[in-house]
Amino acid sequence: MRTLYHPNVHDIQLSTVLYALSDPIRLRIIRNLAECGEQSCSTLDISAPKSTLSHHFKVLRESGVINTRIEGTQRFISIRYTDLEARFPGLLTAILQGLRAEEHSKAKK
Repeated sequence: MRTLYHPNVHDIQLSTVLYALSDPIRLRIIRNLAECGEQSCSTLDISAPKSTLSHHFKVLRESGVINTRIEGTQRFISIRYTDLEARFPGLLTAILQGLRAEEHSKAKK
């Protein structure tokens, strides 16, 4: 069975995390995971081709933002909250708060 690369917590770099979170689709993935918890890749409600989503999952995983757990033929993804908080305290919280504030201001318009 193929193993997926997940960086060690001490190898997670700020520039790589910020790059991974610079894409709107990847931000939607993170927002969705933050709201719903661990999910199967196939259950995320994001309209994009499967190959595009696979690429975004890989970028997030290899940057250390998400964890991918394989169970049978399914892949379950979750945010690496503890690892990100250990490396960059408050970063993920600030990003998620910013996303919520952005959505709230869009809803007001």
